[in-house]
Formats: sequence, structure tokens, C-alpha cells
Amino acid sequence: QVQLVESGGGLVQPGGSLKLSCAASGLPVNYYAMGWFRQAPGKAREGLSCISGVDGSTYYTSSVKGRFTISRDDDKNTVYLQMQDLKPEDTAVYYCTTDHLRGCGVPSDTASYDYKGQGTQVTVTS
Repeated sequence: QVQLVESGGGLVQPGGSLKLSCAASGLPVNYYAMGWFRQAPGKAREGLSCISGVDGSTYYTSSVKGRFTISRDDDKNTVYLQMQDLKPEDTAVYYCTTDHLRGCGVPSDTASYDYKGQGTQVTVTS
């Protein structure tokens, strides 16, 4: 059974940083594509990033490219999302996700993957 548990969210000022973690069980994060999406109140899910299970390549949607970094620790079976230069429009619940696919498609695909965690709230405000 796949389980994803996110942590690391919180309240941060604009320009600040946060690092989200996703502890996975039931599948190896270095074999399957792992991703992150977010959902703000009243808005659709937005797929953000994906790290390939084939070769570790990383992909980002344009709104976060250059500010967010996805990575993984194979020993800990954990995926991370390092977020820098946060903006108020980054405020959302952030979800770790996977779909038993090995490769990534476009980052927006992560918004419709089958498995997700409970989410972690990120609030960016002054």
C-alpha cells in the first residue's frame, strides 16, 4: 500500500524559504516518478514538479522554475521540495504525489496522479 506523508509547511514571509519533505512507503522513490502539486482555496490543482524514476531528471512548471528544487534521498525513501523566494501567490496546500509511472510527463501531469499525501499548508504573508 502506497503511503505518502508530507511535512515542512508553515508560515513564511515573502522572499523566504521552506523545505517540504515527503516520506514514502509502499514504493521506492528512486524507481517511480515522484511529484508535487499544490492547491489554493477556490483554485484548481497546479502540478509543480516531477523527478523521474528512470534517470532522476527533474521538471518544473514555469511558475516555480528557478525557485523550487525537487530532490530525493534514496536511503530515506523521501522526496523533497526546496522552495526559495516564496511569494504570496505560492500560498496553498502542497501535496506529494506518484502514479506508479517511471518517467515524468509534463509537470502539470502530477496534478492528476493517483496517489497523494494529506498535504502540508504553506502560507506566504507579511
